[in-house]
Amino acid sequence: MAACAAARWGWRRLGPPELAPLLRGLHTQIRRGSPPPAWLHGNAPRGAPLRPRLVPRLPPARSQSSAAQVLPPAAAPPPDLGGAVPGGELAEVPELGLVELGLGSSTPVGLIQNLLEFLHADLGLPWWGAIVAGTVTARCLVFPLIVKGQREAAKLNNHLPEINQLSQRMQDAKRSGNQFEFSKSYSELILYQKAHDVNPIRGFLVPLVQAPIFISFFIALREMAALPVPSMQSGGLAWFVDLTAADPLYVLPLVVTGTMVLILELGAESGVDNPNLKMMKTVFRVMPLVILPLTISFPTAIFTYWLTSNLFSLVQVGLLRVPAVRTWLRIPNHIQHDPALLPPRQGFVRSLQSGWKDAQLAQQLHERERRVKNHLALAAKGPLRQTFSNNPLQQEGGAGSPGSSPRPKRPWQDTLG
Repeated sequence: MAACAAARWGWRRLGPPELAPLLRGLHTQIRRGSPPPAWLHGNAPRGAPLRPRLVPRLPPARSQSSAAQVLPPAAAPPPDLGGAVPGGELAEVPELGLVELGLGSSTPVGLIQNLLEFLHADLGLPWWGAIVAGTVTARCLVFPLIVKGQREAAKLNNHLPEINQLSQRMQDAKRSGNQFEFSKSYSELILYQKAHDVNPIRGFLVPLVQAPIFISFFIALREMAALPVPSMQSGGLAWFVDLTAADPLYVLPLVVTGTMVLILELGAESGVDNPNLKMMKTVFRVMPLVILPLTISFPTAIFTYWLTSNLFSLVQVGLLRVPAVRTWLRIPNHIQHDPALLPPRQGFVRSLQSGWKDAQLAQQLHERERRVKNHLALAAKGPLRQTFSNNPLQQEGGAGSPGSSPRPKRPWQDTLG
């Protein structure tokens, strides 16, 4: 309001011809950055003609909330990368660890991820080299169990005729329902196994130990590829540079399937002549071909581990077939038995049929025992039930009289239930 009053007063006092040059000079001094004239602050010298005091009109101040709505947010300052980089090159950003990416923990899967990160980050191996080195390390730790499995398979093969004879006696006694003979054969079999330190269950030790290791490696590599870990996208080899993607040429899936078939045929993990695993071996022959369509799209990081493990198994079975190595590891030699002393080999279908018949026979024997126990329980509680066809105490008109009840053909069926 004061500025408007001063402008009206100056317009009436000086008039347009004198006020226009004054405004132009004021505009020029403000643009050049020179201090404003003294008459603008009311410091005009005495005797000078009175000139109006112009007060610049500032826009009204906005509230903090309205200013925040209109003005854009201030951009954050760029991060300090350690000063200027000579030559205009960009500074190398350090790679994030698996912990920062949400991986790595105290679980078996996390421990394997930490092992792979140690081999890659601390030892400087590429990711494919870290996977190979980690696989070889894990297989070397399991090698003593492989040797123990070979010893148990050799001992079981050397005592196979006697074990089969006692087992056959047990099956015959079970089919005939002779509980005494079955218990006697079972006791003899247990005593024979303890005397010769033979335990067929030990043959399953190696698969039970290797299965958790394989599953842990599989889950660890799948999580790292699904995230993905940035450096794994260029940590491959040859045609599979990206370890987080599937094999574009399908070479690794086919090679892994072929090596799996060789391992099952050679018995690289548990011994060739282990009779307890022959049925499993027959079933596993078909598994590589069945799972090939399901695993063909897996990341190449998983196939790198899988192929390394299979090649280690093939080298292992070749090493364990050397006589000097078997002697040094105290693995007994396999005895070649007369085929007449061994049970005849049955096909897969025949084995299933025989097992089904044995299961049916066992069910019938169990039902028979249940009915006998039920009969004894009813006889002990009373009252007594008639188990004969003719009661001499109730003879009235003879057996052939018209009033007599018909004679049951098999009266004991009522007692057995």
